[in-house]
This record gives sequence, C-alpha cells and structure tokens, in this order.
Amino acid sequence: MNEIIKKQIELLSTSPGCYQMFDKDNNIIYVGKAKNLKKRVSQYFLRPQIGKTAAMVSHVDHFETILTDTEKEALILEMNLIQKIHPKYNILLMDDKHYPYIELHKGIKDPYISIARNIKNKKSDFYGPYPSSSSAYQVINIINSIYPLRKCSSVKKSPCLYYHLGQCIAPCINKISKEEYDKIIKSIESFLRGNNEEVIKELKKKIEKCSEELDYENAKVYKEQLDSILYINEKQNVEFIDRINRDFIGFYTYENYLSLIILIYRNGLLIAKKKFFYEIVGEINDFIADLLMQYYEINTLPKEIVISSEEIIDLLKDNLKTTIILPKQGKNIDIISIAISNAQENFSSYLQVEKNKESNIDLCNKLAKLLNIPKADYIELFDNSHLQGSNAVGAVVSYINGEEVKSMNRQFNIESYNKKDDISSMKEVIYRRYSRLKEENKKLPDLIIVDGGKEQIIAALESLNKLDLDINLCGLVKNDKHQTRALMSSNLKEIPFDDKKLFLFLSRMQDSIHRFAITSHIKKRSKSMFKSIFDDIKGIGDKRKEMILKRFPSLSDLKKATIEELKQILPSDAASELYEKLKSY
Repeated sequence: MNEIIKKQIELLSTSPGCYQMFDKDNNIIYVGKAKNLKKRVSQYFLRPQIGKTAAMVSHVDHFETILTDTEKEALILEMNLIQKIHPKYNILLMDDKHYPYIELHKGIKDPYISIARNIKNKKSDFYGPYPSSSSAYQVINIINSIYPLRKCSSVKKSPCLYYHLGQCIAPCINKISKEEYDKIIKSIESFLRGNNEEVIKELKKKIEKCSEELDYENAKVYKEQLDSILYINEKQNVEFIDRINRDFIGFYTYENYLSLIILIYRNGLLIAKKKFFYEIVGEINDFIADLLMQYYEINTLPKEIVISSEEIIDLLKDNLKTTIILPKQGKNIDIISIAISNAQENFSSYLQVEKNKESNIDLCNKLAKLLNIPKADYIELFDNSHLQGSNAVGAVVSYINGEEVKSMNRQFNIESYNKKDDISSMKEVIYRRYSRLKEENKKLPDLIIVDGGKEQIIAALESLNKLDLDINLCGLVKNDKHQTRALMSSNLKEIPFDDKKLFLFLSRMQDSIHRFAITSHIKKRSKSMFKSIFDDIKGIGDKRKEMILKRFPSLSDLKKATIEELKQILPSDAASELYEKLKSY
C-alpha cells in the first residue's frame, strides 16, 4: 500500500457511495459500491486478499469515491459506471441470447401472432419465453391451424392459400367485426396460458365426426394437431399450478470461486437453466448482487425471484421491481435445493477448467506486453470480403476484456472505386469507423488488429493519420498456406507466436471476424442476386422486394417457394412470372 492510498483511507467518508480503483496509468480497473465507504474500501488494503481480488489490489495506484444519499443510489450508479467504462476486474454481462416469445399483435385493426425476441411493443401481449425458436414456432403452427387469424404480416388485396384451407378469416376481402376478433383472441390467450383442455375436446370431436363421415384426410390433420398439443403438455410437465413466472437462484462458493445456477420457470414450467462460474472479486454478496443486477438488465424480469440468502435479497429488493422471496417451505424449498445441488455439481468441473486456463484478461495483458503497449482491454479487428470485387464489404468486431461485444460489431458497404483492392478497402473502412467514433466522441480502442501484414498496416496507419488519431495497431501475418504465423507491430516488425494459449486466443478472434465479414458479404450478395431476379417483373417494387427478402432470406429458400406461397406476397401474375424465372437459376 503506497502513501497516496494511506492518506486517502484516512480521509474516507462513512457515507454510502461508489469507489473507482485506478492503476498507475490512470485507468479505472474496478468499480464498487458500499453502504459505508470507509469500512468497505479500507478492507481491500488492510486485510489479506486472495485470487483475483489480490491481483486487482496489486495494480491499484489510487482510488476515487462518489458519495450518494443511499445504498440504492450507489448500486444504480455502480451499474451505470460498469456499463460505460467496462473496468477490467468487474463482471461484464453482454449480448446475452434472448429467449423467443410469442407476440399477439392485438392492439391493431387486424390482429395476428408472430415470434418476438424482445417485449417492448406496448400494443402487443407476449407469452413465453420458450426454450427455443423451434418450440415457439411449434406452438404458433398449432394456433395458426386452429384459430383463423391472418397469417400475413400485412393485409393483402386478395385471399391467400390459408383462406382456401379454412385457416384464415381473410380481412383482405371480409369485414371482420371487433366482437368476432375478441372471441378469437380470447380463445388464443386462454390457449397460450396453458388452458388447452377445451381445444383438446374440440379436436377429439372433429376427429370422431370426420371418421364417421369417412373424411380421413381431415381426420388426419386434426389428429396431428391433437398429437402436437398432447406432446407439448407431456414434454413441459407443469411444475406449478399457479403458472407464475419465477426464477430460482442457487449458488455455491469455495476458494474464492462462485458457481451460480438460475432455473427459469415460465407459466409454471421449467424451460431453461442458466449457468455462471466466476472468480470472486470483493465481497461475495455484493458480487452476486452485481451479477444478478446485470443479468436482469438484459433478461426478462420474472414476477418472482426465489433465492436462499437474506443478505442478497436486502441488496436487490429496492433495485429490482419484482417480488424476491426467501424460501421457507413447500415446493419453493424443494426447487431451490435442486438449484443449489446443480450449482454444487457444476462447481468441480468448472473449477478444474478455470484453474488450468488463463483468463481472457491475462491473455489481453500478455498481448499488450508482447506488443509493448500500455494495455489491450478494448480491441477491434478488421477484415474485408468480396467475390472478384463484387458486393464488397468491410467488417469490424469488438472485444472488451477478451469477450466479443456483438452489439458493437459493424459492417460497411465498400465504396472504393476498385473493390478488388483490399488495401483501398482497408483505408476506407478504418477511416469510416474512426471518423464516426471521433465525431460522436465515443471511446476509442486500445488496439486495432488488421487481418494482414505490412500493406494492411500501412493502409490503416494512413487513415488514422488523416484523422489525427494515435491508436495502437498490429497485423496478423499469414504464411503461404494462408495460416497465421506471426504478429506484425505498427513499426512493421514481425513478432513470432511463442505462446500457444495466446495464439489460440487470437485465432478465436480471427475466426470471429472472418465469420462476420463472410456472413455480411453473403447477405449483400444474396440481395444483389435477388435484385437481378426481380428486375423487369411488373408488380415487384422496393416494398415487395423487402417482403420477399424477409420471408425468403436466401436464394435457396426462394427457389423452394411454391407458387401458392409467392401468391401470398405478390400479385398473381408477378408470382407466376417470378416462379418461372427462378427455374433458370
């Protein structure tokens, strides 16, 4: 502990607030909150620490505090600072996969249902989440086959195939009363809440009637619908008859490591399990509360959270707008015990893996040391993709503390005159990326990595110089077989890979930028190919092109489309002409 820290500790307030730990280069490496700043912050330096906490404390040169009126304000401020600054030693949850919901668009003239990944539309009702898109689509297909709401995302001018099959109420040609819609919606809402007994009875009656009339074809259709509903009922196995959305949180700690499990129940059904494993920094309860606060920033907050820790409940109850329960008896105790058992079971295997591997932060530090730069906590990688110069795109992927942040990834349509020229493309993409960040006064990366050697580095430096930006830069140099063999620094000196773990770390990053660039190129090429297919077909304008691309995202999907499916989107003549044209592709 240096003299600056000793003096700072003496002056600490006993008020609640946030504290920020700085390294010798004045970078914020950790943000925390405390009910009593003096008590909490002094503990880091006056008590022996182990693991990641010890590593963090060893790098602290000085700290700063921000006083707040309450501990709740401190927690909110801490979350905001973590998301803005991305300190090296804080947990950072990003880009979590959102489970699919079924969206009932009922606040519009002609209601319909669809899949949704967020629940922000205030005119809709949402049901779920479902464990996968396929399970959500399975339910939607059943609803679509039973209830005659429109299937098209926009109302057409003529009836589609579903109308002729008796599965669409056809607002395109019929005037549907609000009373009629309300009746259908009420039935769908009941079904989505799990009340499908009436539907099952009705389907059984229809099967029986069709069989008596020797209408075996329709009997088969109703039988398939019945089987799907019975399969869903059997597969999901209702655990709670009250059908409340709950999360059960179980955790286990040992040797400064945390294993945490979230069992996700929706409508009384267990639909998924989330697993977390971290080395703890700071006080255990604060660490778990921070993790859960971040988790519920990017995931749906259930009606109830069940967790077996009064201390953590006290930290969360004023900040999460839901009911948080300490289990005392009954099924809640049984399920929380299962969650804790899961956390214990996963602990051993995770611990072995974690102890035998270097953290992403350690690997970022190694990379910075290898390149002789201050740090590499925020890295951006660039790559270009084209096919003989056509449909050229540039791409950038972003990594913070060694984790990809997909929301920050960007693609660029190359505007250079010669699109076969990767050097010109690199100049353009680097310039466009950082002129934008500079203009918006956003944080710049610690390190730029370009996929290439000398020429790519020189091109990138030229663009950075035009912008008067000084950002550390390196390239990934390849051998004759197009395999990465070395790093090249911005002064064009090659640095061989002696560290296998660092090589694999950079290879994972390289694979990610390649995937993103190629995927972006394929999407652009598909749209370009579609454009040539749609040319000269009367009745296919920009709006209908968008509708086709939304429904059939690739050429292979479009070629599989039936004439009936095309007629749902296009006028009959245009659909027929497109159908014939596709045969030649």
